[in-house]
Formats: sequence, C-alpha cells, structure tokens
Amino acid sequence: MTSGTATRWDPALYAANAAFVPALGAAVLDLLAPRAGEHILDLGCGDGVLTQRLVDAGCTVVGVDADPAMVAAARGRGIDARAGDARALDFAQEFDAVFTNAALHWVGQPEVVTAGVRRALKPGGRYVGEFGGHANIAAIRTALIAVLARHGFPAAASETSYYPTAQAFRAVLEGAGFIVDTCAIIPRPTPLPATGMAGWLETFRGGFIDAAGVPAALKDQIVAETVALLKPALQAANGDWIADYVRIRFSAHLPE
Repeated sequence: MTSGTATRWDPALYAANAAFVPALGAAVLDLLAPRAGEHILDLGCGDGVLTQRLVDAGCTVVGVDADPAMVAAARGRGIDARAGDARALDFAQEFDAVFTNAALHWVGQPEVVTAGVRRALKPGGRYVGEFGGHANIAAIRTALIAVLARHGFPAAASETSYYPTAQAFRAVLEGAGFIVDTCAIIPRPTPLPATGMAGWLETFRGGFIDAAGVPAALKDQIVAETVALLKPALQAANGDWIADYVRIRFSAHLPE
C-alpha cells in the first residue's frame, strides 16, 4: 500500500484475509472504463490483482506502491510495479488516467497527493478511485481504541487514517484544478472471510497496535477483547462478520 501507514503488509496474509478488497474494486474499474492502448498509473497497486485487470483490458500500466513486499508480489504477476511514495510522484504528463483503490486513506496529505496526480496526467486525463470515507470502520476503530485505552496504551496517536467527507475531498480535487464528475459517500457493509474480525484486525490494524506500544505477548489479548466488544454490532446471527465500511468513490478529469 502507499506511504503514510504504520502497517507493513504481508502479501500472503493480505490474500487470506483481504481478498475482498480487490474483488470489490470492480465497480471502480467500471467507472474508470479503461480503453485499450491507454497509459494508466495504478496508485497504491498493492499485490497487483486489480492492476492485472487493467493490463488485461489492453492498457499499458505502471503500478506504484510504498510497500516492498507488495511491490514484489505485483512484479511476480508480471506487473510493472515500482516502489514509490504517493506524496512524491515524479511523473510529468505521462498518463491518460490515474486509478486508485483502497489506498488513499492510508496516505493522508490529500492536497500533496492530488497535486502529484495532476502533474502525472496528460491534459484531459482522468482521476478515478475509491477509498475510505467519513465514518469508515467507525465501530472497529472505536472498539480498538477503547480496548487499548483499557490497557493503558495511547491508541489515538497511532490512528492516522484519512477518512474525509465527500464535500471535503471534492474541495481537494477542485482546488487542484480537476473537474469533478462524481464524488459520493457509499456505505458498504462488507462480509469478511472465514478468518473473521480477528483476521481483519491482524491484517489492517496490526501495525497500529504495534505503534501504540503493545508488547507482542499482549497483542492476541488486545485483538480478542476487541473482537468480543464488536460482536453485538458486527457479527451476524449465523456467526459471519460484517465490517462497517464506508467509501468515497470519485471520478474527475483535467481540462483539455
């Protein structure tokens, strides 16, 4: 994933516990409507699962991600994946479109990222993506912070994700000179795989738990207590877990 997160990603863990992330990116790909022959930047390409869909559509694609393990996994698929920081893009009018899925909330500094995206696009270029919006995983974050506080750990400082309202992100896009075609909050309760909430916390909040100062011997207990606290809100009657995801989905373009 992109820079700005305390998490370091394990591609195998991600594939086991988070395969729903690229799977649910199909709607964003439809919004992008990639055309054969286009040159596209996949910002926060991760392990390259969605990037491969762009390649299969006949596009020439460059993937950028800050995590070395994820870049290696994408390269293993044959993707032109490069290590890089979304806040320091060094492309100049190279791409017909920039695509991003489930990455921008990890980065922050939206004005800096958006300015880099603008520089990377050709005149008339498209910027399309989806990421966590206001109130994303609010129950999960609140429960984890409460459990960490119960054990005396300063959780708030480690929770740095960027979850804006649609109005706030629209203003960022327009401030960078983009014409916004759509920018909307989409509540998306998301069924989790068999690994459930514990697997989700291990994959997506393991780094935050570490950053709060939790010793390794206590980490499993923190996860277990968080899972127990979340059961009444997020576990269905049949035992399945549903994460309280809220997304921003957007499409914008530069003037010709």
